[in-house]
Amino acid sequence: MGALALGVLGATGTARAAAGYDYTSKETFDLFDKVFHASGAVGQPTDHNEQGGLGWGQSYALAAFIRMYEAYKDTSYLDRLIHNADLMLGMRDSERGVTDYRGLSLPVWRNRSYTAGGGTLLDPAGQPLLEVRSALANVDDAVATVRAGTSEDRFTLEVANTPKAKVSTFADLSMDPASPDYAVRRVLDAYPSATMVTVRDLRDSPAAGPIPALGATKLAAGSAHFSVHTGMITYPLASFVRIVYRTPDLRRDRRYKAKADEYLAAVRAAAAVHDREWVQNEAGLGHFIWPKGMPVPYDGTEQPTNQSLGLGQTYAELAVATGDPTYLDRTRRLARAFAGDLKVDADDAYVWPYWPTFGKMYNGYTKADDVSEYTPSYGSPGKGAQQVEDLSHGAIDVEFAALAFRQKIHYQGRDMERFARTYTKNLATSDNGVTTTLVRVDGTGALATAGQYLQAPRWMPVAQWDETLFTHARAVYDDHAAEAQYGSTLLCVAYLNWHARRKS
Repeated sequence: MGALALGVLGATGTARAAAGYDYTSKETFDLFDKVFHASGAVGQPTDHNEQGGLGWGQSYALAAFIRMYEAYKDTSYLDRLIHNADLMLGMRDSERGVTDYRGLSLPVWRNRSYTAGGGTLLDPAGQPLLEVRSALANVDDAVATVRAGTSEDRFTLEVANTPKAKVSTFADLSMDPASPDYAVRRVLDAYPSATMVTVRDLRDSPAAGPIPALGATKLAAGSAHFSVHTGMITYPLASFVRIVYRTPDLRRDRRYKAKADEYLAAVRAAAAVHDREWVQNEAGLGHFIWPKGMPVPYDGTEQPTNQSLGLGQTYAELAVATGDPTYLDRTRRLARAFAGDLKVDADDAYVWPYWPTFGKMYNGYTKADDVSEYTPSYGSPGKGAQQVEDLSHGAIDVEFAALAFRQKIHYQGRDMERFARTYTKNLATSDNGVTTTLVRVDGTGALATAGQYLQAPRWMPVAQWDETLFTHARAVYDDHAAEAQYGSTLLCVAYLNWHARRKS
């Protein structure tokens, strides 16, 4: 998940402070909306998503307008959504004329901050010879340098990422597939190297022959679409469609109806871009994968739970708005898959991992498994990435579950009670009298940074099952004197309004 939501919201102080804001008031939300959108901070509706500005910034602002409409039934918030949504739709790849790594310009928002990437080394005649790839973050900072080897048919490859102080060097490589020093084999054998390098022979018929031209080649991050970005961006648009279609007064209004129809078409088109990533099985489960060869660090593996459920939010809203059985079926499959990873702890609270337990990342894989091009191996058999989910990513998971419950698609009230206890029993805490949170949903991970604890109000969807969740999350904002900074701040203040109005 992006830094906009996770790591840079802070700078609000660590001691008890008094901002003078009532975070449950409409006036505070309206002020924060004005300040954020006048600030030019990342996450404006005119941003592109190449660094995640829409997926982790404007998406929250749009969701905030939905929650404020639900809280006050004030259509000015729907008008705010329309204004921003229209600008944001103009930033789709198809509107900007940019493409993804396949050369396709699609009605969705590409990203380059999460991706892996590489560069092409040419032979002395200028023909593509070898693709050098790196799965290390910030690929744009990496440079591949070819130096002479010990003979004319040998070369040394160095891949350096200076800002990360990482260098991988492969000496005296050959382009002869019969040689034990064949570049593809030697680099793979050395994986994981410091800059997480792999190479691919680009010749139609690999054989002994010319080595790459000497010199430096700058690597570049690939362009790809992430289902979680698409989900976060389209979820509030799908909510708008559902609200308009199911509210007679709004449905009779020509302007709202026309916008709902327009947004429905846009959301369907954006969601369809990820159909090739969808996987389902006979057990009734479903999830998303990153196709092998997609320029992301873990191509060929299952996506993290929050990333699958990010688009699941959109599916759930589309299912209700349109009655389309495909969206309903996919929502239920995602819900069952997530439910299978939920464990009940000693406090009768849910805990769950970041990666799905049925996936290759959670369980580890080897080079022999031939899972991934960019990350040929991860962990060891039976032991992969098994970290527990965190507060901020977990808020997406809980948002999905609560939505599926409210729309009577999946889950029971008992599930919502357990999600609420995840917050009140495992995440909620204080530090020297200042209300804050812990990082992991099982109560581990020490005290959270601002990027995590200021996301606390995003757990409001399950606050009605434990009022102390609302009390604590509001106190987090009071004690840290939260200011208008990012899109997620808007959503959090909207959610505090939303729950407070629910009680009144």
